[in-house]
Amino acid sequence: MWEEGDVWIIGGGPSVPEQFDIPDKIIRSVVGRKALPDVYSPYMAPIHGKHVIGVNVAYLLGDWIDLVFFGDSGFFLKHQEGLSKFNGLKASCHPRMNSIDWIKYLPKDKNRPKGISTSSKMVSWNGNSGAAAISIAVHAGAKRVILLGFDMKLNETKDQHWHDVYGRGKARDEKKIMKMPFHRHLRGFPEIAKDAKHMGVEILNACPDSAIECFRKVTVKELL
Repeated sequence: MWEEGDVWIIGGGPSVPEQFDIPDKIIRSVVGRKALPDVYSPYMAPIHGKHVIGVNVAYLLGDWIDLVFFGDSGFFLKHQEGLSKFNGLKASCHPRMNSIDWIKYLPKDKNRPKGISTSSKMVSWNGNSGAAAISIAVHAGAKRVILLGFDMKLNETKDQHWHDVYGRGKARDEKKIMKMPFHRHLRGFPEIAKDAKHMGVEILNACPDSAIECFRKVTVKELL
């Protein structure tokens, strides 16, 4: 589908708007649930013409997102109406999606739970949707994958995401912070890095402060 091209994957980390120099006032309005995520869209115009996979609520950024991928049935139940109106491709690895004809079902590769699946009909789960989406990008023909919002950590103002669509607010309670799934999410990336090298795919992490250390870190400005 995207043979020999670049594929951008937009995750949920708070660094996304920072990479596009989106004014803090606008970021606060989205994180504070006073504005919808699509107010970011004009600032992200430099990648509107790129191949883009939006993970989970990233599809709300606009119809310039080519494909939305998710692995959580709870997310689907809350966003079913919005997803049905989304003009791009929809894909999921959750078994319940196998019965929904307008969603492409790509099951988790049980023989390869970490890394990049060798089957174009499956994804390696790696414990989170963002990492699983890398399998889709590679099988779509990407020779270079650029990760956005793969922070795997809170930012300085205790934001977990570049939005607050989930209604969780800031992570201020230390017990809640300790329970956050970042350590589980990080486990699959070393295997992804090994598989990508073997497959001749370059993966760049456009989050200079990311907790993921196995990909070269860059800024969006450098890439564009």
